[in-house]
Amino acid sequence: MGYFLGLLCALVVFWYTMSGMNEPLILGLGAVSVIVTMILSWRLKVVDADSSPYGRIIAFLVYWVWLFIEILKANWRVIQACVKADLDINPALVKVKTVCRSDLAKTTFANSITLTPGTVTLAVEGDKLLVHALYEEDAEPGAFDEMDALSARAADGRHK
Repeated sequence: MGYFLGLLCALVVFWYTMSGMNEPLILGLGAVSVIVTMILSWRLKVVDADSSPYGRIIAFLVYWVWLFIEILKANWRVIQACVKADLDINPALVKVKTVCRSDLAKTTFANSITLTPGTVTLAVEGDKLLVHALYEEDAEPGAFDEMDALSARAADGRHK
């Protein structure tokens, strides 16, 4: 029920901020569209923790700030590699095991790896991700543990 109410509040706020209209006809049409969307979501059984993660917005914000800092650090390392006279990269392919349970958490983790310069997620199979890294030392077994734990906490709402 909490997810249903969270989705309802999010849809109302989103609709009102996008329209900005206060005319009765427009407000009525907006209410009808929100009600139809809620009925369809309920009938399709798509209202769950993955589709409405509003209760974990603080954890997501913390994660995004942390990820932004990691992206800046990785950018600096890739820029240094590009401007050096000799190309000293040592690429590697590794399988990374994740503690993420939901599809949302796995997608968040995989996309975070890809967003970080120098690493790309190539495939997700169950609880393992195939990752390509420019530097072998950046792809060691524990290299992604912090990102994995933070994405699991943000998306799944749990600790490692």
